[in-house]
Amino acid sequence: MTEFSEMTQTAESGRPPSFFRICRREIWSDKFAFISLVFLVILFLYIFIAASQVDPDGVVRVNLRKINGSPEPGHLLGFDPSGRDMYTQLIVGARNSVSIAAGIAAICCIFGTLIGLFAGFFGGWVDNIVMRVVDFFSMLPILMIVIVIVSLIPSYTVITLVWVLAAFYWMFDARLTRAKTLQQSNLDYVSAAKTLGTPNWKIMFTQVLPNIASIVIVNLTLNLAGLMGVETGLTFLGFGLPFSSPSLGAHLANARTLGPLLMTRWWIWLPSALLIVIMMLCINFIGQAFKRAADARQRIG
Repeated sequence: MTEFSEMTQTAESGRPPSFFRICRREIWSDKFAFISLVFLVILFLYIFIAASQVDPDGVVRVNLRKINGSPEPGHLLGFDPSGRDMYTQLIVGARNSVSIAAGIAAICCIFGTLIGLFAGFFGGWVDNIVMRVVDFFSMLPILMIVIVIVSLIPSYTVITLVWVLAAFYWMFDARLTRAKTLQQSNLDYVSAAKTLGTPNWKIMFTQVLPNIASIVIVNLTLNLAGLMGVETGLTFLGFGLPFSSPSLGAHLANARTLGPLLMTRWWIWLPSALLIVIMMLCINFIGQAFKRAADARQRIG
């Protein structure tokens, strides 16, 4: 009844429903996406609130008597191979992984969208130059270059890792934005705006960009899950966050040192593995709902 009334009001006003209203309806129609959204909101709130209450010095404090220690009252997830409390490691590590992925995704989205919008709108030699640069970056073995750069930096932080990864992952956003901008730039409303003498920058940011914003939002959401996997993988290999910054990937890497004790020391790796998989799946379900909302042929709501 509510959905019917919304459609009736939209029809009477003569305006199509907004993208966010379509996303809301699509997520409500997809139970997996709806449950994922509710779960992620609760999980992220808990992670960031709990991490803000953690003593920064206590996170890296080593207790040699508790190395690989079993869960006990006050330490529900036991201790890692360095004698650090696994619960605080898990909470702070999850916050770091989400923050890093969100930071990289945001930087790539902003920079890639601007480059793609510029290249797709002007076309011609401008598009050729920009896309040749994008093609060059796309051919590079990104992970290997990131590993080399991280190895050469004597002391790097979370911010350093974010900028290093963002420097090589923006071109995927640029390609998508450029393709959608090329489609929009050939439509009548752009030609009419140029005929009226509207400045190019105003056409790009007030007319073209709002029309491709739905695709940008969808791509941003899906990139978030992928970049969480990239950060976790790099840290697992030993080229991600430093020892002083807890990470879910570092907890998985610790499992390699357990050998035959892998199954009996489950608290060192299993919570982190489950958390990263669940978060990536939930983000993917939400991203797929956004993707369907952006394509009228795929909508189920």
